Amino acid sequence: SENSSVTLFREYLRIDTVHPKPDYDAAVRFLERVGTDLGLACQKVEVCQGRVVLILTWQGTNPRLRSILLNSHTDVVPVFEEHWTYPPFEAVKDSQGNIYARGAQDMKCVSIQYLEAIRRLKAEGKSFARTIHLTFVPDEEVGGHKGMEMFVQRPEFKALNVGFAMDEGLASPSDTFSVFYGEKSPWWIKVKCVGSPGHGSRFISNTAAEKMHKVINSFLAFRESEKQRLKSDSSLTLGDVTSLNMTMLEGGVSFNVVPSEMAASFDIRIPPTVDLKAFEEQVATWCRGAGDGVTYEFHQKCMDQHITSTEESDPWWKAFSGVCRDMKLQLKLEIFPAATDSRYIRAVRHPAIGFSPMNRTPVLLHDHNEFLNEQVFLRGIEIYARLLTALASVPPLPAEG
Repeated sequence: SENSSVTLFREYLRIDTVHPKPDYDAAVRFLERVGTDLGLACQKVEVCQGRVVLILTWQGTNPRLRSILLNSHTDVVPVFEEHWTYPPFEAVKDSQGNIYARGAQDMKCVSIQYLEAIRRLKAEGKSFARTIHLTFVPDEEVGGHKGMEMFVQRPEFKALNVGFAMDEGLASPSDTFSVFYGEKSPWWIKVKCVGSPGHGSRFISNTAAEKMHKVINSFLAFRESEKQRLKSDSSLTLGDVTSLNMTMLEGGVSFNVVPSEMAASFDIRIPPTVDLKAFEEQVATWCRGAGDGVTYEFHQKCMDQHITSTEESDPWWKAFSGVCRDMKLQLKLEIFPAATDSRYIRAVRHPAIGFSPMNRTPVLLHDHNEFLNEQVFLRGIEIYARLLTALASVPPLPAEG
């Protein structure tokens, strides 16, 4: 008696695509099978060894018009099974219809919702002027460097002729649906402090630890100021402030030896409203203030700050928001607090919206006991079917002749 779309969703959840050894081949075979069943054209692009992007295409009646891109990633983050009520790759459904599995929210639900929305539209005999492409990409959960970041530079991506893209968002515990029109720039900074070594019994001057203490104080004082700014202004969301966390601390060889070098690593996520050059100067000032022999290096430094228009004069947003109004979906527009593959799509000048239609649902991405209720999942298919109908029917734009 289970809805066939739910059955398909649970089948996909059982494919173990968890890092560090995701079974990408099984995922691609499964998705290719579903795409073929739907009569979609299939193309596989190996962006580097062992990393394949699958493209499924529903050809529009006017291929010269820019296309709609539906993106999702196939990989999921690791699990700690001892903290799960049910095995995380069995897609157990409880008596309330909650489906427990890694990837239930992030983001295998969206992949199947795209496909099932197209199944519904095709069954209704619909066709549209604009082509719809679905891309299923690897490695998003480890930064997308061997996935979407490489794919957007390939001729196969350029051939998709993208006009507007949709990618993942977040669940919302309230009645509203979160819509993300931009993302923070992730900066991963490692600060190294070099100082005088010596015996652990002495008051050595100019030590690496003293300098590191000043560095950490400066970074964490800024963290506290941003935390308080978020707390004191109810109009702000996490996406509106700069988040900063110290994530690694290294140094020392023995209890009785003052080390000559220490290092601290920071994960910083910067909103598009912040001047990145000015922020880096602030980082440099904190390091200079800690003394000589203090340097920093970037392990990730995203400088792209493109955002997608949410003005009603924008034809893509007008189509998206119009459907939401008609369906009485209350939207909350936000900057995404972390990072998704949308940033690579925006970086090559394509508008992209992050949207996962999951309201009245706790945010459990990367958490224990990740689940999605089957009724929320099915409602999402209906929402996507309406959105695709509107987006793929956007009239020719001036640039399209």
